[in-house]
This record gives sequence, C-alpha cells and structure tokens, in this order.
Amino acid sequence: MTDSRPIIRLKPKANARAIRHGAPWVYDNEAVTDRRTKKIPVGTIATLEDSERTPLATVAVNPNSRIIARVLDRNPKAAITRDWLHSKLAAALRHRETMFDAPFYRLVHAEADGLPGVIIDRFDDVVVIQPNAAWAETLLDDLAAVLAEVTGVKTIVKNAAGRARALEGLDDENTILLGTTPSAPIAVPMNGATYMADLVGGQKTGLFYDQRPNHAFAARLGKDARVLDVFSHVGGFALASLAGGATSALSVDGSAAALALATEGAARMGAEDRFSTRQGDAFDVLAALGEEGAQFDVVICDPPAFAPSKRVLEQGLRAYERIARLAAPLVAPGGYLGLCSCSHAANVDKFRNASNRGIGRAGRNAQLIHTGYAGADHPQHPQLAESGYLKALFYRLLP
Repeated sequence: MTDSRPIIRLKPKANARAIRHGAPWVYDNEAVTDRRTKKIPVGTIATLEDSERTPLATVAVNPNSRIIARVLDRNPKAAITRDWLHSKLAAALRHRETMFDAPFYRLVHAEADGLPGVIIDRFDDVVVIQPNAAWAETLLDDLAAVLAEVTGVKTIVKNAAGRARALEGLDDENTILLGTTPSAPIAVPMNGATYMADLVGGQKTGLFYDQRPNHAFAARLGKDARVLDVFSHVGGFALASLAGGATSALSVDGSAAALALATEGAARMGAEDRFSTRQGDAFDVLAALGEEGAQFDVVICDPPAFAPSKRVLEQGLRAYERIARLAAPLVAPGGYLGLCSCSHAANVDKFRNASNRGIGRAGRNAQLIHTGYAGADHPQHPQLAESGYLKALFYRLLP
C-alpha cells in the first residue's frame, strides 16, 4: 500500500512548483534530512510531499546521494510494479520503432524516458543496461525480466562502469543478467557504415548512438574528401564519411583496441583501402599533423567530456578552445571543421564561444553552417538540462 511508504518532505523554501511542473530531481539541501529520512534504505520508493504535507509525486530515495529523490511518477499514489515498468519500456520501444528501421538504438534515455538514471542501448537481440540510480539497482531483476518480455531480446548485459554509479554509491561490477556473454563484437549498421561494438570490454555500452545524425551530416560534407576523425573511438565520423564517398579517412584515438574495431568495421564495408589509423594522444597528434603540414577537406573532433561538472567548466572550455586552435590549421581552404562536446556543464553558447576563440586564434575565418544535437533516440527532458548534453558545431573555413 502506498500509505505505508516512507515520506520525503520538501523544506519550506524549496521549489515545490518545479516538481509540479515536471522537474525530476530533489537535491539533499531541498529536503528535510532528519534522522528518520537518513535511515531510509537506499533505493526505497517513497512519497514526496511539499512543506505543507501535500503529496507531490512518487520518488526513489537515496539518502547518500546529492540527489536525494528522483521522481518516478507524478502520481503520488503510483505503484512501481512490473506493470509500471512494462508501460515505460513499451512506450520507449514504440518511439524507437517509429524512428528506426532496425533494432540498433538507445532504447531508454534515463529521465527523458521516465526511468531516472537508467540507460539501455539495444544491439539487435542484445541490450546493454546501465542502472545508474539506486532504485534501478534495487529493482534490477524485475527490470531485466520486463525488458526481455517487452523487447524479446536474448541477452542482457549490465554495465556498471561510470561516474554516475559512483555518485550513487553503487558497485562497478559488470555482469550478464540474461543469456550468455557476447563472444565477439557486434556489427552495427548505421548511416550506411558498419561499426563493431564491443559490448563487454568497450567504452560505456560499446557504441555512441547519440552522434548518428551528426555522422550523417558530416558524411555529406565528406563526399570525395580527405577526412580526419579525431577521438574517433570505433570509427565514428570516419566510417560514416567513407560510406558517404570520402576518398580517404584517418582515425585518431588513444585506444589501440578501439582503432582495431574501427579497422574491422572499414574492412566489413569494403573500405579498408581508404582507411587508416593513428594511435596517440589527440592533442599531440593534432600538433604533429600541423608540423607535418597535413591538410584535410574535413576535420572532426569528438572528444570526451572535458567539462563533466560546473566545477571544472572553465578548464574544460580551455580544452575545447585548444582543440579548435590545433584542428583549424589542418582544414584545407574552403573545407569543413566539426567540433563536438558531450559536456552538459558547457551549454551550446559557452561551447560555441570557446570554439570560435580557438578558430580565431588559429588565424582562420569561418562560417558556422550547422549546429547538431543528439538523435531522436536520445530525447531531452524539458526540465533537465543534463539530458541535452551533446552539441556538434560545423564550420566552413574560408579560403
């Protein structure tokens, strides 16, 4: 019964209106954190009340986290059962099946799909789940069972890596929840390219689906072009460009394993003769290519999050500026430069300003021709800026 659930109560000065309007998080400084509240077991389902004791929502509680409560349902009497999970997963699946012809996509994008902290990426009949919130870890068996029921997948991999789980006080132990461990990387078709995703030993869930529309845009720019893809992971922009008709593509990454997967992807596409790799620190490789006088028609830089929090925002913006400064001289006159950021703390204005400074410091004049974001399988929560983390700026560098 919901009446027996614990209560989390907002402080008098907390913004209850924000919760009523759809805000998904309650921070620990917004809630009454008395001795009773602190004893609530991690991952417990509770009722959120305003300071006047009016019920607001059904929430998941983690007294050990900066985010003490995550809104699961705006109905304060909602029962978080297998049927509730089924409705959320089925709704997420309907959207993806509307948008995509093949079962390769992000199936659940956390708060934006109504499952706070839960990331699920699908690779045909295999899914990788990141339960990055304590409630999802607590209900993981139910979540996996319903996920298999809704999608019909045969294998479910739990990926426990990442900063988010550490902030929730969760373990970092990967495991197989259903089926057997994938014995080989999975071939993923996207934008006419073939990507090899290592779902067990690869970075995050094995592939970054969020860049799909930006890969497609870059591929149009790269037809009959020489392409440089920096921080390429398993071939991201390089393989999409080859599929779009690039004459050559060079992938740069610090991971030999990622570059090996990129090379395998190029071979599966029959494009290995147009593809090459260079392993090393991206900043060092960019500087070396500049000293060599290398020139490309399209240069794309898609680094990791340099500004994962507001605390390191300025440091991160300087890194983005430096990337732009090093990359711009490598672009042939009239060519294109793509710069990406997956740092939610650096909004598009701050990222664009840093990129503009870097291009200017390199002595190049530019036109900003396109701003891209994550694909439709990465919806944004209207009340959560963090869900709109990805930005991609495409410039034409003038002769």
